Amino acid sequence: MDRKIVKQIAHVCIFAHDIDETAAWYEKVLGFQKIFNFTRDGRPFGYYLDAGGNTHVEVFEKAESKFAETDQINHICFEVIDIDFVIDHVRALGYPAKDKSKGCDDTWQSWITDPNGVKIELFQYTPLSAQFTGRDRVAHW
Repeated sequence: MDRKIVKQIAHVCIFAHDIDETAAWYEKVLGFQKIFNFTRDGRPFGYYLDAGGNTHVEVFEKAESKFAETDQINHICFEVIDIDFVIDHVRALGYPAKDKSKGCDDTWQSWITDPNGVKIELFQYTPLSAQFTGRDRVAHW
């Protein structure tokens, strides 16, 4: 194919046990802002959050949802500007964040979890990140 088809990821959709708690967590922890609500019968049942650039997190209420390591989509990854700052910020709010580590792709990473059990990878690229160099890497996990 001589033409790119996909420009970028537009959004990731997650199900939330409590949409108000989820919106508050994404705003407080990651600084996302709600853009608009989806309403039904006069009340919100979902919304879009601004995740930077033209990417979004779409959230819908689904109390019975649960995460399993066998789900086909395993996590959301957000690029951050300063991973040390974000880890300190998350921990200062009382939430756990894994210590940063450098992945086999030479990119800094840390892991957090939203109130619904959604795994979130925090990512800070380096000049040697495979995403820029294009060299294959050996995974040890």
